[in-house]
Amino acid sequence: MIKFLLQGLWRDRSRSFFPVLTVAFGVFLIVFLEAFFNGALDNMYDTMAHHNTGHVKIMTQAYAAEAEQSPNDLALLGLAEWLEILRAQYPDLVWVPRINFGGLLDIPDQYGETRLQGPAAGLAVDLRAGSPELGFLNLEKSLVRGRLPQNPGEILLAEDFAQKLQVTPGATVTLLGSTMHGSMAVNNFTLSGTLRFGVAAMDRGALIVDLRDAQDALDMQDASGVILGFFADDAYDAAQAEKLTAAFNARFRQAADEFSPVMRTLVEDSGMASYFEMASVTMFLLALVFVAVMALVLWNAGLIGGLRRYGEMGVRLAIGESKRHIYFSLLGEAALIGIGGSLIGTCFGLLLAYWLQYHGLDYGAVFKNSTLMVENVLRARVTPSCYVVGFFPGVLATFIGNALAGLGIFRRQTAQLFKELEA
Repeated sequence: MIKFLLQGLWRDRSRSFFPVLTVAFGVFLIVFLEAFFNGALDNMYDTMAHHNTGHVKIMTQAYAAEAEQSPNDLALLGLAEWLEILRAQYPDLVWVPRINFGGLLDIPDQYGETRLQGPAAGLAVDLRAGSPELGFLNLEKSLVRGRLPQNPGEILLAEDFAQKLQVTPGATVTLLGSTMHGSMAVNNFTLSGTLRFGVAAMDRGALIVDLRDAQDALDMQDASGVILGFFADDAYDAAQAEKLTAAFNARFRQAADEFSPVMRTLVEDSGMASYFEMASVTMFLLALVFVAVMALVLWNAGLIGGLRRYGEMGVRLAIGESKRHIYFSLLGEAALIGIGGSLIGTCFGLLLAYWLQYHGLDYGAVFKNSTLMVENVLRARVTPSCYVVGFFPGVLATFIGNALAGLGIFRRQTAQLFKELEA
């Protein structure tokens, strides 16, 4: 039966070409958008995790309440002890301390007087050789000029920020800020190199300093603003993160002590939960709209095809073929068209998705003035679901369209057949 239907579709291209083309185009969009949304979500997860939240973040309850202000006066004390506990209790995660701070970067002239100044968003991380932070922040590949810090008192600046301040590697810069205890901090550093992060919010004013230098400059010995945890494969697992957070908070958090530690997940700390949920709902709605539109288009195509095949249906009824058998043969044709169109659409959708996955799309100009932590290069991500996501709407739309169009068969009257054939 399948062979008979295939031969009929192949010999009469007008019955298959337009429906297959319509299904293929719709499935192509579904598959590509699935990979595109996967890549966009990964981009957001990775950028937020590496530059700000980690997969999980530990801080004091008081710090968490004012986290947007990076209140280092509410920092977590006893850093060495906490790192020892975390690495012993949760060895499957990579734990790194960080300090976020703000300040004014002063560029002196040849006489030591202020030549230029600019506000800097400082980030203190472990810059020693072999530190996982070098990979999380992609520092080696992001280096534009100079080198990574090798000696105490060396810092890195964002390339765009360095150009704005007209400063080059090897120059001395002065950081004006405040210590953990609220007093004024004035420290001289040597610029060892410049970076381009590919994140507009950081390229405008980021300063990277070694954690030990920041602790000395901000009077934060054995303290850090936050401790970030990353899963060993550097892939965010929402279920595992929530389970880990619940266990940690149940053990270490004390509601009455504002300086007791609290753990938050990436989604919870970033405040992006609603965006992630919206992306999932958007994908579902796109598939639903596709099914409805394609069903309507294929229904009309089926009605037109049914009129053209009016005589064929009459002959088949006249020679004794049952209406039910004819109807189910039309549904069989619909299934074959849906599968064929879905295969073609999936192949082309995957080709474009793989191209975007490996080459990426630079849309940094769109976020030039943005404060969002989003990488400038967007990549798709092909997952196993991309291989099958198009088949359900592709086959279903074709099936529904032909099912509606074929209902006219049951209204045919055998008494009218000879008159139709004579015409």
